[in-house]
Amino acid sequence: MGHPATAIPEKIFFKIGEVCDLVGVQAHVLRYWETEFPMLSPQKNRSGQRSYRRRDVEIALRIKELLYDDLYTIAGAKKKLQVELRESSRLKIVHPEPAQKENFIKEFKSPEPQEEVFEPEEIEEYEEELGEIESFEETAPVEMDDERREALTNLAAQLLELREMLKTNKFESAGSQTRNY
Repeated sequence: MGHPATAIPEKIFFKIGEVCDLVGVQAHVLRYWETEFPMLSPQKNRSGQRSYRRRDVEIALRIKELLYDDLYTIAGAKKKLQVELRESSRLKIVHPEPAQKENFIKEFKSPEPQEEVFEPEEIEEYEEELGEIESFEETAPVEMDDERREALTNLAAQLLELREMLKTNKFESAGSQTRNY
């Protein structure tokens, strides 16, 4: 009967679609509950859209629990919820677990640079070897040992972080550029 606790995101207002996803019911059900349960009363913005507060989401979750899990009637759930709200000023709040900050970029010791000097004969041999390789698909697959896998994982993480830095920098520089007319 007991469902796992629903983590409510740390937001001030929720749209009806977000509340539907959190509670697990359709929008018409939430709107019906608003008519039956006076304590569930989301604000409406200028355009008439419902803006649910965290408290409204908690109440909607409790209503669903009373109706679907505990099998109360609408009238019984209404009375039970009124008693609960009188007894405690707050419903049980389920906070999302704090996101653990992961350091995706780990220090990876790169091999020491070695200065190589190629003689013209070596370059010709190298070019011949490259000419022998007809396509990439025909080359033998590289064995993935733990060290290579870790190196690729680190590289991927660094690339993701660089992409985020570029995105952030792009938006910051776009915002700082103003035109003077």
